[in-house]
Amino acid sequence: MFPTLTSKLPNTGTSIFTTMSALAIEHNAINLGQGFPDFPMDEQLSALAQQAIAKGHNQYAPMAGYLPLREAIAEKIKLLYGENISAHDSITITPGGTNAIYNAFNTILQPGDEVILFEPAYDSYIPNILVNGAIPIAIPLSFPSFSIDWEKVKSAINKKTKAIIINSPHNPTGKVLSDDDMLMLSSILKDTEIFLISDEVYEHLIFDEKKHNSVLKYPELFERSFVCFSFGKVYNCTGWKLGYCIAPPSLSAEFRKTHQFNSFCCFTPTQVALAEHLKNVEAYQSIGPMMEKKRNFFINSMKDNLFTLLPSHGSYFICATYEKISNLPAKDFAIELTQKAGVATIPVSAFYKDGNDENVLRFCFAKKEETIIEATRRLSSFAV
Repeated sequence: MFPTLTSKLPNTGTSIFTTMSALAIEHNAINLGQGFPDFPMDEQLSALAQQAIAKGHNQYAPMAGYLPLREAIAEKIKLLYGENISAHDSITITPGGTNAIYNAFNTILQPGDEVILFEPAYDSYIPNILVNGAIPIAIPLSFPSFSIDWEKVKSAINKKTKAIIINSPHNPTGKVLSDDDMLMLSSILKDTEIFLISDEVYEHLIFDEKKHNSVLKYPELFERSFVCFSFGKVYNCTGWKLGYCIAPPSLSAEFRKTHQFNSFCCFTPTQVALAEHLKNVEAYQSIGPMMEKKRNFFINSMKDNLFTLLPSHGSYFICATYEKISNLPAKDFAIELTQKAGVATIPVSAFYKDGNDENVLRFCFAKKEETIIEATRRLSSFAV
């Protein structure tokens, strides 16, 4: 007799990213689906990582992370947001931003708790909530602006509400939360015991002279928050899987209790390299303007087809409707586009737990110009 496995995620199958990437390979399609660059990372940072290995930084780092890196992060926060954050007590280095988000959920959730999230949502949120025995409460963003209806948030809060998760700049839409949004959130959470998880992995990828309104700028929000970041998104090295979580000391102490028995620590050479590279302020402040140029290049290259691009003010992504081209559901149309046009995208319906379909696709523009030129040429040949 063999043991019976009871799945913690019985309704979770192969992700749409795996499906579309496999199709892209099968049909020799250009993959504008997954969110990673196809251009080289910063040469200086690459060299620093090689140097760290050569100099012997190859053993365990401290559980909370290499201290000079945490100190460099604290200096960056002071520069950008004017806040004094303790490198010792409030910053924890994690194996990627997604891990930081999962560990934050794991720290606070108990079975039966409810978590408010906004859809379309990064696809890890709901599985993270479910695997902790909690209940996701999804509030749809208003289409096509993808803004938050704060009255719906107020209505969704009850005695079971344990946390709210926000994401700005937003994946998949590129929406950026305003100061008014943050003040409204602060007003709603005041006098509650609700935690806040803030996914800010695209912190520096923000366009059109907008500002990143980090939770770190709002003390009344930060006191209840876990704020999650990604070095991979900042420095175009997503395969490094290195991020960090910032939280008040009491919350960080609990966060580290689970972190130490999960990953314990992260890859040491890259931490050493980043500690030095963060001193180069221009390196992380220039990534937004560089990516904005890529977004603009993509928008200009898409003028000769029938896709309707929606506004994107941040991240690697821009969304588009295709009602002038096809009546197919988004997933079916994404498959057809991969097979017939040779361009892979992600259907935004995949970012809704009930598959809500507004006939929207997500494109990743974090690519070389020649990649964008060929991809949009194929799209224009197909969608005319």
